[in-house]
Amino acid sequence: MGFSPPSLSQSLSFILFLFHFHSTISSSHFCALHQSLSLLQFKESFSINSSASIRCQHPKTESWKEGTDCCLWDGVTCDMKTGHVTGLDLACSMLYGTLHSNSTLFSLHHLQKLDLSDNDFNSSHISSRFGQFSNLTLLNLNFSVFAGQVPSEISHLSKLVSLDLSDNGYLSLEPISFDKLVRNLTKLRELDLSSVNMSLLVPDSMMNLSSSLSSLKLNDCGLQGKLPSSMGRFKHLQYLDLSENFYLSLEPISFDKLVQNLTKLRDLALDRVNMSLVAPNSLTNLSSSFSSLSLWNCGLQGKFPGNIFLLPNLESLYLSYNEGLTGSFPSSNLSNVLSTLSLSNTRISVYLKNDLISNLKSLEYMYLSNCNIISSDLALLGNLTQLIFLDISGNNFSGQIPSSLGNLVHLRSLYLDSNKFMGQIPDSFGSLVHLSDLYLSNNQLVGPIHFQLNTLSNLQYLYLSNNLFNGTIPSFLLALPSLQYLDLHNNNLIGNISELQHNSLTYLDLSNNHLHGPIPSSIFKQENLTTLILASNSKLTGEISSSICKLRFLLVLDLSNNSLSGSTPQCLGNFSSMLSVLHLGMNNLQGTIPSTFSKDNILEYLNLNGNELEGKIPPSIINCTMLEVLDLGNNKIEDTFPYFLETLPELQILILKSNKLQGFVKGPTAYNSFFKLRIFDISDNNFSGPLPTGYFNSLEAMMASDQNMIYMRTTNYTGYVYSIEMTWKGVEIEFTKIRSTIRVLDLSNNNFTGEISKVIGKLKALQQLNLSHNSLTGHIQSSLENLTNLESLDLSSNLLTGRIPTQLGGLTFLAILNLSHNQLEGRIPSGGQFNTFTASSFEGNLGLCGFQVLKECYGDEAPSLPPSSFDEGDDSTLFGEGFGWKAVTVGYGCGFVFGVATGYVVFRTKKPSWFLRMVEDKWNLQSKKTKKNAGRYGARRN
Repeated sequence: MGFSPPSLSQSLSFILFLFHFHSTISSSHFCALHQSLSLLQFKESFSINSSASIRCQHPKTESWKEGTDCCLWDGVTCDMKTGHVTGLDLACSMLYGTLHSNSTLFSLHHLQKLDLSDNDFNSSHISSRFGQFSNLTLLNLNFSVFAGQVPSEISHLSKLVSLDLSDNGYLSLEPISFDKLVRNLTKLRELDLSSVNMSLLVPDSMMNLSSSLSSLKLNDCGLQGKLPSSMGRFKHLQYLDLSENFYLSLEPISFDKLVQNLTKLRDLALDRVNMSLVAPNSLTNLSSSFSSLSLWNCGLQGKFPGNIFLLPNLESLYLSYNEGLTGSFPSSNLSNVLSTLSLSNTRISVYLKNDLISNLKSLEYMYLSNCNIISSDLALLGNLTQLIFLDISGNNFSGQIPSSLGNLVHLRSLYLDSNKFMGQIPDSFGSLVHLSDLYLSNNQLVGPIHFQLNTLSNLQYLYLSNNLFNGTIPSFLLALPSLQYLDLHNNNLIGNISELQHNSLTYLDLSNNHLHGPIPSSIFKQENLTTLILASNSKLTGEISSSICKLRFLLVLDLSNNSLSGSTPQCLGNFSSMLSVLHLGMNNLQGTIPSTFSKDNILEYLNLNGNELEGKIPPSIINCTMLEVLDLGNNKIEDTFPYFLETLPELQILILKSNKLQGFVKGPTAYNSFFKLRIFDISDNNFSGPLPTGYFNSLEAMMASDQNMIYMRTTNYTGYVYSIEMTWKGVEIEFTKIRSTIRVLDLSNNNFTGEISKVIGKLKALQQLNLSHNSLTGHIQSSLENLTNLESLDLSSNLLTGRIPTQLGGLTFLAILNLSHNQLEGRIPSGGQFNTFTASSFEGNLGLCGFQVLKECYGDEAPSLPPSSFDEGDDSTLFGEGFGWKAVTVGYGCGFVFGVATGYVVFRTKKPSWFLRMVEDKWNLQSKKTKKNAGRYGARRN
């Protein structure tokens, strides 16, 4: 058949077809110009923070180039027909900056999916203009540093199927906005509001959420009250996370309905929700499809049902920190897909036998620290070859570390710390080439640090502290390319520290070894170093180079207890706004205290004790508004009392002892002066004048006991534990840990004069009071009986007169009493604590008598001093320099004439001792009669 040319109509049809085809292809490949411009302007409004997240490989906006099709850009999705941008996925794109409400992002009206998660929008508020994206089915703003209120306009997104506003930290959701959200978003299947502050909401308000939800995550939202029993209405739920809501509680009925009705539930997380009333056997009603149960630290008590492990699809079980949970972990018939087992800090018995290990072949994560492991052969753990994480710390295992653990070639984290392992690190550990975390601290391991560790090129965290390792620090250890955290403190390591070379450490603790030499210069080049502890090596010498101030990310600097000399670099006051610990105590440093403390610092602990520092205390310390401990003791500081320290709002320990401070300590000059002070030690100086009674009225922390006994430490994540040197019960002691309960007031070895104020009885939490070696006069105040926590009282070497108050015998914790070398007289009280003190407590008081000093007393027993009132003004004494007409008052009960006579005689004779004893005995007899009559009168009234 011959070829015939197409007709005109056919040609026109073909041309129209080509035009239509070209238009379709064109529109499917090219987005509109205004959309390209909007995206490019959005890109330009942010910078790229390349260090934002280790998960982010590259910013997706790198591919966004002017003049190219935006539908082909990374993270951009377009409608194939219209070319409209319908999807924008910029998750983990390293964006940094503020997302303003006039952003060109909001001109993309056809968006159906928007993912801005894992960026840093610098505490931007979520704009109400998000509510204009009426076609959105997915909105993900997770982990992107948004702040402020969640706008109610989010409720306009009625087509949303998935909403994620989690992990922003400073977002909050008010009840009205939440109510609008749950009523309008009826198509929601996935809702994640974790870490959004919802503390003003009542749990019942959750019942208005769509019953079609398949995933509900409200982790750490501040929810309070009881979880409603109607949670069972969400019959489509597969994932429910209500963990970290500390004030949320579950009652047995609510929990039973939850597990019985949510038959599709696969993952349940209720960590740190109060379930103390829920019986563990309620968990037997979980569906067979269940895969993950997380009940960490829920207060569960009783026997845990072993048959839960028979659930065929159970992959993860977290029961740690339920210390009342008992029972036995079954050895057979376990789910063969179990990958995570967490039983730390429970009393569930685990028998490490062959049959158990053979049933855990799929296990990848094993948390068994501080629990009841009954081991027949710890080496069996080497058969769990799929393990990625193994924690058996704190279980008192002894003997050698099993070499079979070297079979766990997939391990990334190994925790064997706080046991009693002996011997050396096994050679087989060299096979753990994927290991990033190795914790062997707090054991009895010996020998040099094993060379086999040099194969662990992925090792980041190495903790070998509190062992018996000896020899030098091997050079290969510091050559490990990934090593960031190295803790070798409390061993027997030797060598010249200056030979250490490393460039990538962020944490280094070599304290309490036997190292010597100057601080290595290589340390000053480690720009990312956050913690440097070289304390108590005793032989570190040389000066502290000002190059140390190049470490601008330093959080902890502890070079204490060495032999460092030279002056303290002045730059230490302002080189880093991140420094929270500066401890240079117990060295030979000279010069002055750094005087440049900047206003933006977060210093919490400053210890320069035991040096040779001179000059004055710099006023710039008032810029350290977070300072909790200031120890400048045992130096050569010449100054007056630093009143400006009163304004430090967090100061709890102030030690200025053994300096050359002088002058009066007049008392507070500001409101709430020293109200958090727990330890106040200004002993061994040249202070004079009366005691600072005004401060006694403001030391609020010494008036109330601390019920929670913890060790004082930094509030940041470093957890650095404070230490101080202090005279405790007459002995100079280094407190490597400071209990939060301790309360000490030490004003000894000064030139204070005058009387002891009754107001001191307000300081009821005091454990140690030392006013010795001053020139104090007057009586020992009976108000001291209110110091019921007192363990040590030292008033020795003063000019105190009169009787010893019998009330001191009621201080049941009083173990140390020193009243020696005063001018006390009369009978030493007996009974109570007085029967425990020896003659040394009272020596140098010639007028005292009693069995304690082997001197017989004559006459009546010593009277109790009259009760004290804290509200009185100046303390008055019974006898003045010649009390004149006071004797008339004393003798009033024996007759007016006798009183006048005694007043005249005493005035003339300046208080003869025989007469004072007679008058006191007469006064005591009269007091007893008065009290007896008052008691009768009171009995009649009652």
